[in-house]
Amino acid sequence: MTTKYTEDHEWITVEGDVATVGITHHAQDALGDVVFVELPEVGRAFAQKDVAGVVESVKAAADVYMPVSGTVTEVNEGLRADPSLANSDPLGAGWFFKVKLSDPAQLNALLDKTAYDAFAANQ
Repeated sequence: MTTKYTEDHEWITVEGDVATVGITHHAQDALGDVVFVELPEVGRAFAQKDVAGVVESVKAAADVYMPVSGTVTEVNEGLRADPSLANSDPLGAGWFFKVKLSDPAQLNALLDKTAYDAFAANQ
């Protein structure tokens, strides 16, 4: 299992050819209390960096970008029912969607934890 990060503050954990995507601690801290999430349709294909969803908080709304190209295989209905999971457990129960990778080589351009932490510290 490999976890990578984007400069847009998404995380992606890969197991085989399926990955789980969510927002980072930094993103949820910046947003504040999350009150609504818009999740992508299961079966929809996205290119890397396409907007795949929206997260809204009491302070702002932000797009959720697709870290890699692929097709959505599952969305977190629990997050739709309780958006605060994005705040309380952003790297666990607050995941947004799962995607079947169409180009796993795209993962190589994403940040590892050390690089992401350094990037986020300068935001």
